[in-house]
Amino acid sequence: MEREKFGSRLGFILISAGCAIGLGNVWRFPYIVGQYGGAAFVLIYVLFLVILGLPIVAMEFAVGRASQKSAALSFDVLEPKGTKWHWAKYLTMAGNYILMMFYTTVGGWMMLYFVKTAKGDFEGLNAEQVAGEFSNVLSNPTIMIVCMVIIVVGCFGICALGLKRGVEKITKVMMLCLFALMAVLVINSLTMEGNAEGLAFYLKPDFGKMKEAGLGEVIFAALGQSFFTLSIGIGALAIFGSFIGKERRLLGEAVSVTVLDTLVAFMAGLIIFPACFAFGIQPDSGPNLIFITLPNVFNHMTGGRIWGSLFFVFMTFAAVSTVIAVFQNIITFARELTGCSIKKAAVVNAVVIIILSLPCVFGFNLWSSFQPFGAGSTIQDLEDFIVSNNILPIGSLIYLTFCTSRYGWGFENFMKEVNMGKGLKFPKAIRFYVTWILPIIVLVIFIQGYWAKFA
Repeated sequence: MEREKFGSRLGFILISAGCAIGLGNVWRFPYIVGQYGGAAFVLIYVLFLVILGLPIVAMEFAVGRASQKSAALSFDVLEPKGTKWHWAKYLTMAGNYILMMFYTTVGGWMMLYFVKTAKGDFEGLNAEQVAGEFSNVLSNPTIMIVCMVIIVVGCFGICALGLKRGVEKITKVMMLCLFALMAVLVINSLTMEGNAEGLAFYLKPDFGKMKEAGLGEVIFAALGQSFFTLSIGIGALAIFGSFIGKERRLLGEAVSVTVLDTLVAFMAGLIIFPACFAFGIQPDSGPNLIFITLPNVFNHMTGGRIWGSLFFVFMTFAAVSTVIAVFQNIITFARELTGCSIKKAAVVNAVVIIILSLPCVFGFNLWSSFQPFGAGSTIQDLEDFIVSNNILPIGSLIYLTFCTSRYGWGFENFMKEVNMGKGLKFPKAIRFYVTWILPIIVLVIFIQGYWAKFA
């Protein structure tokens, strides 16, 4: 199978960032920043991003570039003879598929809400009626399936055009539009009357709030968010390492991706909080923030229909950029394992993903009696838990151990690959840290995920 390469470094960085930039940046990050002490929390979060996220992103890129394969075959290519590292492929591939089992549905919601906002469906509704609109969407499996199918078919269609002509060309435009849209929405929020309280809630260091929540709780929140924001551990970033040349060192590329991911999360807070506080609406976290709180805010705003439509275009781009990146991975799995054409891989996997996405849709209506984590929980919560609290940390541990252990690919081989080319050098001095301390931190995150869920 002939392997395409990215046409430009910008394409590689924007697509890798697009994979990392997801809905968690928007509906979780701003809220926990406000909840845990504003700017003081951001500093702790950025520290963890550097010491936790960056090394693992660099390792995924290095494994991809050295093997010139996706996670389906990269361990087979690089592992010492007779070892079983290639078994990890089943976990990483499962991670990509399970992530798409619920992410495609959420992407469909974003697209639907863009249409509803542009049509003016929320105009004149009170807070209760806006909440009712979201309940109506969740109780209607037909509309959710239609939206999910549009997302799946559209994104696989882009991937079927090829890496350069499809994924790189379209994602580049989409990501640049995403940043432009965010800049416009930030300016609108910052020039709004009555925004000062929202900005203070978000940006003012509040050590009282940190003390109130408990330092341990704050540290775990920062640790968890910095870990999950980058989508590390399922080979979703490794694939893009396999599509780039050897001209640049990989730590610098990992920094660029991490900075863009953090920038989007930070700007989301600048859009949301000033607007919420300006109209006296309490910000929420999770889906409620996007589908109930913000339509209420746009209703109060002059030109709210336009601002709301722009916001949901931005949200759709954030969702779709991740879906395209993961679909590219899934198509490459199929092609490497079966030797099939790109179009066949796209068509077969589109059908598979549509079928696999149905339980998430039905979990809100026809199968809502199945509540895996108790009252109010859904199939989506179960799928998210499997990926976020299990596959991501275990997958990250595998990449870490593979790149540092002499029984795996080994630290010397990793260092040779990661530092090939020009740019920021991966420091050899942190060998002890990435070999022994970082795996323990990831293990703690894994255990904490279970503790928070079930204790």
